[in-house]
Amino acid sequence: MVTLTLDRLSARYGRRQILAEITTPAFAGGQVVALLGPNAAGKSTLFRRILGLLEGDGQVRIDGATRERPVAYMPQESGANAVLTVYESVLLARMQGRSLRVGSEDLQAVDRALEELGIAALGERDIGDLSGGQRQLVSAAQALVQDPEILLLDEPTSALDLHRQISLLGILCRLARERRMLVVASLHDLGHALRFTDQALVLESGRLVACGPTAQVVTPALLRQTFQVEARIEPCSQGRPQLIVEAAV
Repeated sequence: MVTLTLDRLSARYGRRQILAEITTPAFAGGQVVALLGPNAAGKSTLFRRILGLLEGDGQVRIDGATRERPVAYMPQESGANAVLTVYESVLLARMQGRSLRVGSEDLQAVDRALEELGIAALGERDIGDLSGGQRQLVSAAQALVQDPEILLLDEPTSALDLHRQISLLGILCRLARERRMLVVASLHDLGHALRFTDQALVLESGRLVACGPTAQVVTPALLRQTFQVEARIEPCSQGRPQLIVEAAV
């Protein structure tokens, strides 16, 4: 099973330090991990360091991977070519780093990704004709179609309505368990984090302030200190705690 461990991971933009020695336990396949923090906490930078797109001190350790390219990434902004159809853009994502010859298994992977996300009907639509939420789901399909062992998602629900947010996060939870895939998603909705994720790591000003099981990490004290809100957390009939925000501090 694949695992991801961060060891004293740091990053700078020029002289400005963005991440400062982020160290985590090993996150294992089959889990969904929430990356939390206020705006400008360093969440997107952390993804870039994990992907090797940004240099810095420290180490990213990926153990147990069975593929040459085990990590797929869904950025905040879609880079899909507006001239392509949805199907073409997802197929192109599938073929990155692979043979240029498209096989039946590649087409099946595209069909499966579109079906899983409920956007098969958009297959022949041009990317440029889609809404922001539809584009975001296409970006998710572009990441999933690569059959990653580690899936990094930068604010995957930001453009979605509430129904689609819940649907997508539920799909990611199911796929993580079925495929033994590690999913790491940055989220602004802490209620969604409590409901859908197993582990959480919280950044503030580029530093790690909490890491562990989500229900133990997301507490009223953390919400007050890091997110400047007064909130309470109550048990839910489905077994997951429920976040109730009362006021901004």
